[in-house]
Amino acid sequence: MALSYTQHTLEKLESLLKSLGFKLRYEKGNFKTGACILEQSRIIIVNKFSNLENKILSLADLLQNTETDDTLLDEKQKAFLYLLKQTKLEF
Repeated sequence: MALSYTQHTLEKLESLLKSLGFKLRYEKGNFKTGACILEQSRIIIVNKFSNLENKILSLADLLQNTETDDTLLDEKQKAFLYLLKQTKLEF
């Protein structure tokens, strides 16, 4: 599965993160990546000046490399997370 770089995909990622207990903030910043997690506090900071593709790739990468409790998710979100974890991201 390839991720489509649309606003809808970004919204699905944001909803998934919120359901998993993450707080997502868009801030201007001097950081190079599109997103980062602040010291295990479950707050994700996204560079608001990144383009849509970068935001999606960054959030997807964080989800792929973070331990998640999928019992917090509904069936659609579980399916999306499973597909996301099977997807190879290309930056």
